[in-house]
Amino acid sequence: MDIDRIAAQSQPYLLSLFRFITGLMFFHYGVAKLFKFPPVEMFADVTPLSLWGIAGMLEFVLGGLLMIGLFTRLAAFILSGEMAFAYFIEHMPHSFFPVVNDGALAIVLCFACLFLAAAGSGPISVDALRR
Repeated sequence: MDIDRIAAQSQPYLLSLFRFITGLMFFHYGVAKLFKFPPVEMFADVTPLSLWGIAGMLEFVLGGLLMIGLFTRLAAFILSGEMAFAYFIEHMPHSFFPVVNDGALAIVLCFACLFLAAAGSGPISVDALRR
């Protein structure tokens, strides 16, 4: 069994799966912020035109686009910027260290989206159907 050959053959499909799961993460945060489902105490008072509400709209819409793989590079680039912005205004003021300021997820999602902006959507996507 040649693990390198198997890895090379599965890479495009794993990219599509990675894109879908990353989009799902954003989408579910957007749903929690905008529609209060599931009820999360931290998002109980989010209003649509607040910073958290606008972030929820971006996460809901662009996370949905990532899930289906439509305009993947643009959606991922915007979400990468949103996560960088969120880290620096919400987490960094509490501490420099991500393990202390609870910003690790924002950092990981930022770089996951930056990767998707460069790598694209993969073969199982609306973008691939449009090509």
